[in-house]
Amino acid sequence: MSDKINSGKTQAELSFTEMMADVSPIKQGKTVVRTNGPIRKDKQRAYHRSMAEADIDQVIDGLSSEIVAIVESDEELIFAAPGIQVSMMKRLRKGHIPWEAGIDLHGMTVDTARDELSLFIRDAQRQGMRSVMVIHGKAFSQSGQQPVLKSYVNDWLRQLSQVLAFCSAQPKDGGSGALYILIKQNKQ
Repeated sequence: MSDKINSGKTQAELSFTEMMADVSPIKQGKTVVRTNGPIRKDKQRAYHRSMAEADIDQVIDGLSSEIVAIVESDEELIFAAPGIQVSMMKRLRKGHIPWEAGIDLHGMTVDTARDELSLFIRDAQRQGMRSVMVIHGKAFSQSGQQPVLKSYVNDWLRQLSQVLAFCSAQPKDGGSGALYILIKQNKQ
């Protein structure tokens, strides 16, 4: 190659073919190139398929049953999406916005409660309801038990686009074991 550079051409002027003229291909060793069928063995494929299916958490409306931050039994919950006025939140907290429907999630599994809550909120919006109530309970029935369902409901409602705001209910409606929820209105 050095004699080609010395023959008057600069390295930039040489073509790729001229530069590779004295290069010889590497001989293949014991590499086996497989051209037929899949590379993975059937057992591997079955294992990966079963793991993929097992890994799927049931997610409804983007709500998962993954562990959430646990709230206390007596903790009052409150949430307002951006743009919700303070006066509206005060009315909601005092129970001055009448709720039109309610759902009781007591005794449901986390997955069932998630499905039912999601369906309930979507139906409420579809029917043009302004405010609804959800009873999640406080987990007082079993001493030392954490309010798991309350914690999940707190997390799920914050993720649902149909929910504008929510807060713990008045004592007459269940107190910190229930929520008043303000639903986003459909635009006609």
